Amino acid sequence: MAEPQNDKPGPAAEPSFDLQKFFPYRLAILAEQVSETVAQIYADRFDLGRQEWRILSAIGYRNGMPAKEAGDYAALDKMQVSRAVANLVEKGLATREVDAADRRNHLLRLTEAGRALYLKIIPLALAREAFVLDALSPEEARVLDGALDKLSARARELRRIG
Repeated sequence: MAEPQNDKPGPAAEPSFDLQKFFPYRLAILAEQVSETVAQIYADRFDLGRQEWRILSAIGYRNGMPAKEAGDYAALDKMQVSRAVANLVEKGLATREVDAADRRNHLLRLTEAGRALYLKIIPLALAREAFVLDALSPEEARVLDGALDKLSARARELRRIG
């Protein structure tokens, strides 16, 4: 917690702020560190960018996903989704087809090569996740999971109220 610090003359104390102890900063750094370890797999070994990996992963999880839904699932904006999908299609890893039920949507599907790649990467990514989480006891991992859910819900609430 920030302690008020008042080395200067005047009525108002200035709060002390240590960026390295600021929760959003610490969380961002941790997320980047963990993401980089997974990126070593999909970028270095399989020539995929971060957005491509996220979209591949989304449609690997649920083939036939609308592009907008895949973007929401992967936490990417419309332009990032569009570029990632175009790259995946160009690499022969995914297809994009008009949704017969709603012609405004495009459904994303993995090709055989895309499914094979997804199935190669997933065990490697899960092993990286397991290695990081192995630093925690089973109870700590359970508590972390619940805490992340609570913090995510709280952040969404704060975002709604502005």
